[in-house]
Amino acid sequence: MLTKYEDKMAKSINALKDEYATIRAGRANPHLLDRLKVSYYGVETPLQQVANISVPEARTILIVPWESSLVKEIQKAILASDLGITPNSDGKTIRLNFPELTEERRKELVKDVKKKGENAKVAIRNIRRDANDALKKQNKNNEISEDEWKDLEEKVQKMTDKFIGEAEKIIEEKSKEILTI
Repeated sequence: MLTKYEDKMAKSINALKDEYATIRAGRANPHLLDRLKVSYYGVETPLQQVANISVPEARTILIVPWESSLVKEIQKAILASDLGITPNSDGKTIRLNFPELTEERRKELVKDVKKKGENAKVAIRNIRRDANDALKKQNKNNEISEDEWKDLEEKVQKMTDKFIGEAEKIIEEKSKEILTI
């Protein structure tokens, strides 16, 4: 009965993790390019499907397109993205060099991390509200007894506390990662 709400809460946590994977913490991370799409024969294609992506050094991502004709398209996609990085190319490969983050930029990123984390916690609380509303309705329609309703409401609260705690842990870890020089 409560599994659909638990699944929704778990999806909120996974969405938060996915969002955090695209936040640059001073290190080169190939997941930063997960959302990039490149025009490949007129079709918008994920970058991972048209190039090899590796991290040869801590602050560098190396992109080796499978076809050299894609170099210009990939550069265009990177410049159009919100990465804020200028790609360097030798005609066959593309290098993305990530500069050291300034203290000010780190603080901005932590604020962003906390805001996204807060949004995830709000989503979890909204799911709790939906679950409690559904239980209340079932109780009014005499589908469940008063005792069952209270027990299920308690379980929903425990589930909510668990997922909020998990979100807070993820927020803390990402904030620490960003602030670590």
